[in-house]
Amino acid sequence: MKEFKLSKDQSDRVVSKIKAYFNQELDTDIGAFEAEFLIDFFARELGPHLYNRGLSDAQTLFNARADELSYLIQEQEMPTL
Repeated sequence: MKEFKLSKDQSDRVVSKIKAYFNQELDTDIGAFEAEFLIDFFARELGPHLYNRGLSDAQTLFNARADELSYLIQEQEMPTL
């Protein structure tokens, strides 16, 4: 699996949201460096779990659609003698 990396714009937006969260919810000011450190930590610790969940959800959806397609194909069969 490739390393998780946000674009500069994405990182800036997430840093801003983390700083606002700490300020509003925890009444604590943190700097951009600390917020970036938290992003890296959560990406490392939670990223693989979230990624695997996404893959699992995609596989479930794919299987459901494949079952539907299989059924539609069977409906196209012609009767035989």
